[in-house]
Amino acid sequence: MTNIAVENGLRMPLTSLTHDEQILRDSVRRFAQDKIAPLVREMDEAQKIHPSLLPQLFDLGILGMEVPEQYGGFGGSFMGAILAVEEISTVDPAIGVLVDVQNTLTVNALLHWGTEEQKLKYLPRLITDTICSYALSEASSGSDAFSLKTQARRDGDDFVLTGRKLWISNAAEANLFIVFATVDPAAGYKGITAFLIERGTPGFQVGTKEDKLGIRASSTCELLLDDCRLPAANVLGELGKGYKIAIETLNEGRIGIAAQMLGLAQGAWNHAAKYSQQREQFGKPISEFQVVQFTLSEMATEIEAARLMVYNAARMKEAGLPFVKEAAMTKLFVSQVAERIASQAVEIFGGYGFVKDYPVEKLYRDAKIGKIYEGTSNMQLATISKLILSAN
Repeated sequence: MTNIAVENGLRMPLTSLTHDEQILRDSVRRFAQDKIAPLVREMDEAQKIHPSLLPQLFDLGILGMEVPEQYGGFGGSFMGAILAVEEISTVDPAIGVLVDVQNTLTVNALLHWGTEEQKLKYLPRLITDTICSYALSEASSGSDAFSLKTQARRDGDDFVLTGRKLWISNAAEANLFIVFATVDPAAGYKGITAFLIERGTPGFQVGTKEDKLGIRASSTCELLLDDCRLPAANVLGELGKGYKIAIETLNEGRIGIAAQMLGLAQGAWNHAAKYSQQREQFGKPISEFQVVQFTLSEMATEIEAARLMVYNAARMKEAGLPFVKEAAMTKLFVSQVAERIASQAVEIFGGYGFVKDYPVEKLYRDAKIGKIYEGTSNMQLATISKLILSAN
């Protein structure tokens, strides 16, 4: 018999989760409700994460979940990281993306491409006290991610980096950065190389923080490199293989962003369903009107479809199966669902949904980024079409 739990008014299949994963999910959910929820509006208005939260996130063990025990970690799973991102994002997608970037991009890159010396040096820090940021985007390289202008010039045994990175998540909190630069502009994408840079390195500076529409507690900053000198030991992976690191990590990162958007949609539904049972019109709660019931039912159905896609993509990745198409489809679909669900939640709240005293207007603002970062919706469509047509 299928194992079904009733939760937040939705019937949720748990057969895809192990017992340990259910315990993890419930633990992160309690943390999000108890520790993050009271700070959401304050952080959104201040445009920064509350200083008390980072140490608690590290203590909870969800920053660097896949770090093996030999480096001081718990040896957790990719699915565990996805569940953590989902549950955190149900309460605040801004904190959800911090957890996502740390797990699916930076830790993942170090695990797959770092030397043993780099792993021993950095992985223990990434699970205890160090946020890492992932710096690929530039003013001229958004969807065309590999048209980088930041250059890394060889100088003896060192590299000297010069350039400017934009829209870098977690940059204000990070003490370690994975920065992509080209060592040979004439080689195109084959000249791109990844470098590890610590905050405080001469010639490296975290610049202006963006004033964003949504996920405002998540820092998004520019990075400035002015003759930033690094030893060759700071190269992550091989020279000229930065494009491969970027492609592989972003493919996994798209599942993480889908999990963030899934959590956002679930959070918006939770608020709308609760409010519909409190708000009275014409002498009864609006949840008793069929139009509201049907709207909530359609929202719940879309969320369930989104959840199954996220979990399926994560399981395929864990099983070592090809998952690029599924990751692109999942990111595309779930980002659409999140924006639609958040909009419908605002409408269920009516006028109250349009003011900051109620939580759904923030989730509506937060939802828009899901269609933009880690590959726009058009780029996901391009990936999907390429893969499905080549298979025929």
